[in-house]
Amino acid sequence: MIDFDTLKYENGLIQAIVQDFTTKEVLMCAYMNREALEKTVETGIAHFWSRSRQNLWKKGETSGHLQKVKEIRIDCDMDSVLLFVEQVGGACHMGYRSCFYRNIEGEVVGEKVFEPNDVY
Repeated sequence: MIDFDTLKYENGLIQAIVQDFTTKEVLMCAYMNREALEKTVETGIAHFWSRSRQNLWKKGETSGHLQKVKEIRIDCDMDSVLLFVEQVGGACHMGYRSCFYRNIEGEVVGEKVFEPNDVY
């Protein structure tokens, strides 16, 4: 196991990229502090640090759209984390399977999987 103290956190945070374990689709990008990473490893469910709310959050805690972690990788510079997950429901709080649901022209190209008012 990689020693979490050897990771390169910036202001106490490390970037986390989340991909679907089966399809390799990029679902979201977030930040983790050490506690979020420890809880993720401990529980097998993705946890992150909310920079806007300044607190730890379990992905899907209120919506039920959990991310079951299948594998965690650390990049070569040890300054980012890659989570391969089984996504339950949508990853995006806007109702899409992936947070990357728009192209550069602003067109919606992603799949809508729920209505945000239903769960958030």
